[in-house]
Amino acid sequence: MNLVQKEAEKCDRLGGFFTIMSMAGGTGSGLGAFVTQCLRDAFPTSFILNHVVWPYGTGEVIVQNYNSVLTLSHLYHSSDALLVHENDVIHKICAQLMNIKQISFRDVNQVIAHQLGSVFQPTHTAGGGSGYSRNPLGELMESLVPHPEFRMLGLRNIPQMPESSLPYSTFSWPGLIKHLRQMLIANAQMEEGIDWQVRPPHPSSIPSTNKPLHFNTSIANLVILRGKDVHSVDLGSFQDPSLYTSWLNPQDAFNAWKTPRAFNKYEKSAALVSNSQFLLKPLDSIVGKAWNMFASKAYLHQYAKFGIQEEDFLDCFTTLEQVISSYTNL
Repeated sequence: MNLVQKEAEKCDRLGGFFTIMSMAGGTGSGLGAFVTQCLRDAFPTSFILNHVVWPYGTGEVIVQNYNSVLTLSHLYHSSDALLVHENDVIHKICAQLMNIKQISFRDVNQVIAHQLGSVFQPTHTAGGGSGYSRNPLGELMESLVPHPEFRMLGLRNIPQMPESSLPYSTFSWPGLIKHLRQMLIANAQMEEGIDWQVRPPHPSSIPSTNKPLHFNTSIANLVILRGKDVHSVDLGSFQDPSLYTSWLNPQDAFNAWKTPRAFNKYEKSAALVSNSQFLLKPLDSIVGKAWNMFASKAYLHQYAKFGIQEEDFLDCFTTLEQVISSYTNL
C-alpha cells in the first residue's frame, strides 16, 4: 500500500484503479480481493474497476467454485464495477477466429489485451466535445453503472482475426454495427455463430409472457468506434427501448465514444462494453456447483484453518444469489 500511495501521489489527477486478477486462484483471487478492499479503504472516493478472468468451466482448481464465490461477493462490496473475461470464450476466439492450433497463455493474453486496448486507448467521448476523455475509467462507470446492484460488465469487439487475413478483408460500418447489436441481444461472444433468430420483444406485447428466454436485456451499453468515417456512423439501433430494462430511459442507457484513429491495424473496429444479463448462466452455474460442494461440506476444512467459517460462505452465497435475482428480473 505504501508503493501504491507513492504512485498515487505522483499523479496530477488520479483517475482511479484498474486491477487485473483471476477469479478462481489461489493468489490472484484472494490477494486480488484483499488488495481491492485495501484500495477502497485508502482511497474511498476513487474509482475501482476490477478486470476479472473467469475460470474454465471444465475446471482448473478443484475448489475454483468456492474461490469464485468468495472473490466475487467480496469484490461486489468494494469495487465499483467488474469487467469479466471468460477463459472459455477467449479460448474459442483463439481457436475459431485467430486460427491458432496450439493455444498458449500468451495467445489468450494477447486477445484479452487487444480487447482491453479497444476500450481504454484514448477516444473522444460524447460529453468531451472535440477533446479526448480525461478520465476514461470515470466516464466508463458513469455510462455503465447506474445502480449499485448491477456491476457486471462484459466486453465484445469486432472484427477480430489473424493479422495475415487483414489485407484481404473489408468492413463497412453498417455491417459491423448490425453484427455487434445482434451479438448483444443474442448474447453471442464472437461474430461467428451468432443466432440471428433472437429478436427484441415487441414494445406492445406483455413483457412477462412475450420476452424470449434467451434475449439478453441490458441496463446500459457503451459502443466505442475506431477508424475511418466514424462520425458518420448511425448508432440508432442501439437506442431501441426494447433492448433495455423498462426503468431506464434509452437515451441515458446508451453512450458512444469515437475516434478516427485506427486501432491495431484494423481500418475500422468496434467494441461494446455492456451491463446486461450476459453473465447470468455462468454465474448461476458457479454458485450452483459451489452450493452442492458446500452442502456436503467438501473441502471446508481447508478454509476453516485460515479462519473462514461456514457463516462466511453463507454470506457470500446470499450476496451472489441477490445479484442473480436482480439480473434475472430485468
